[in-house]
Amino acid sequence: MSKFEEEIVANILADFKKRQEQRRPVELNWRLNMNFVVGNQFAEISPKGDITNVDRDYFWQQREVYNHIAPILETRLAKLARVKAHPIVRPATNDDMDVASASLSTKLIEAVCKENDFAPQLAQANMWSEITGSAFFKVAWNNSHGERIDSNGMREGDVEISLCPPFELFPEDISVADIDKQTSIMHVKVLTTAEVKKIWNKEVKGGEVNVFTFDRTQVAGGLGYSATLPSIVSEKREDSVAVIEKYEKPTKEYPNGRLIIVAGDKLVYMGDLPYTNGENGERTYPFARQLCLENLTSFFGTSVVERIIPVQRAYNSVKNRKHEFMNRIALGVLAVEDGSCDTDNLEEEGLPPGKILVYRQGSTPPIMLSPQQIPTEFSREEEKLLNEFTMISGVSEVTTYSQVPTNVASGSAISLLLEQDDTRISLTADSLRDCVKRIGQHILRLYRQFAKVPRVKRIVGENGEVETASFSCGNIESEDIVFDTVNEIEDTLSARRAMVYDLLRLGLFADENGRLPASTKAKLFEILGFGNWESGNDYQENHVKKARRENLDLEKKSVTPDVYDDHDIHIAEHVKLFVSSKCDKNKNLKERVSEHIAKHKELASLDAGVQELTRKFEGEDKVESEEI
Repeated sequence: MSKFEEEIVANILADFKKRQEQRRPVELNWRLNMNFVVGNQFAEISPKGDITNVDRDYFWQQREVYNHIAPILETRLAKLARVKAHPIVRPATNDDMDVASASLSTKLIEAVCKENDFAPQLAQANMWSEITGSAFFKVAWNNSHGERIDSNGMREGDVEISLCPPFELFPEDISVADIDKQTSIMHVKVLTTAEVKKIWNKEVKGGEVNVFTFDRTQVAGGLGYSATLPSIVSEKREDSVAVIEKYEKPTKEYPNGRLIIVAGDKLVYMGDLPYTNGENGERTYPFARQLCLENLTSFFGTSVVERIIPVQRAYNSVKNRKHEFMNRIALGVLAVEDGSCDTDNLEEEGLPPGKILVYRQGSTPPIMLSPQQIPTEFSREEEKLLNEFTMISGVSEVTTYSQVPTNVASGSAISLLLEQDDTRISLTADSLRDCVKRIGQHILRLYRQFAKVPRVKRIVGENGEVETASFSCGNIESEDIVFDTVNEIEDTLSARRAMVYDLLRLGLFADENGRLPASTKAKLFEILGFGNWESGNDYQENHVKKARRENLDLEKKSVTPDVYDDHDIHIAEHVKLFVSSKCDKNKNLKERVSEHIAKHKELASLDAGVQELTRKFEGEDKVESEEI
């Protein structure tokens, strides 16, 4: 490497160590949260800045874990899994071409999410967000994806969505909450030397790098037994290096920003920020952030687990002290006069039935101390702590334990409890939606930047059918993303069906003749959760789709109508294109559309003449048969 490159690498490594120290207290909290979730709830942060386990003070000490954090976390994750967050691109204007462009953009986002297995990644992001408070997605352009364009294996490239745990992100200022206001962000991940060679064709020297993994620790147990608990520990991965990607925001010195990638001790890339994925074509970071709860004083969010840990510690302590008290009652406590008998034998064997107890003549024989009742304060404190779990987590007994509280008998009260649960978790759901919206915007902006030539992508059509669509950057005009429903958490299947049945009884779906159109029936079946039963054979919908495909073909060439077309439907769709602004700007397109519509009308008049002759002949045949 040159001296300049060595200075760049040294500055990057020094900056990385500085950011590590700055983030260490937050990272320790994440590791503590992870330990409490898996069940190692005797872990704590030591004064040395590491996670340690507190051992038992006495052999008889009760040290069991009564994990209430795990079911609370599972309940919250189950609720977040119902937030589908289907993005819809809203058209820029009411023009038919803008509507078609917005529809194509929506389907492109769905196709990219499907190709990248976004649903499983989102489930993992929910897990990271709930445990640590934050999760991140990286939306980049991968040149090794997409269809092949030559015999050398070169591909056209495509969007890649990858999940980034919060351990991989290092902001320049941890106190700045907005991701776009960070001056620079580091994305650090551990790769093997072979992976570095494959990606950047650079030979780097591997070593040992710390990563987190599962282990078991023997810190639990009770009187006469020991138990192990799962824990999160660090281990060393061999022949690996830390790959540091430093994204710098555009400045006067670097108007396009800067991306520097260091693998181990080598500079493997340095250049401008690669993506124009910001507002108005600006270059910015390719990351989208999802939070559990907003933290105004930190780049990273706050986790509900972090708030529950003190309550969980107190609950474990109360339960264990209660069981220790019960052990004393069950086993008893002996009072023995000094020197009156063999105390070692008593300690080993106790007082089993039929035991011959020998004690010194004239001394007081061993006696059992009278047992005491368990104080009622234990039960009271246990109940208070259970209520604190509900208050802090926002998850009630109805959803956590799948049972109604004993003091609640009213259906309205139960509904109110469920609604309160949904209200508390809606803040997290809103952050999830914002994250998905940002991902959708990045997808469209990347296609607008890199899809310069027309390309074909498999998309899902309106009837759930797989279709192929040809598009380029010119087809992507709007990036105004909204969502199709307000809140899927409250919108359960049973509530949706009840609402649809009520609207059907009111006749709000019927046309002016009191009948349900075929397209409306298909949509109702979809809303009720039965799929598109009737849309597959929907005659009108199929002709509308064919006419729209012809509209796209007419932009390039003339198209001849088919004799079996429903000419009225086709004419209606072609007239929409004819009166649009696209035809006003392109005279050749306008002439082709006009000629195509004229052919449809000609075929329609021929069909009408044939039908008239058919009716006439059928009428004459009927008269002749009656005369005979």
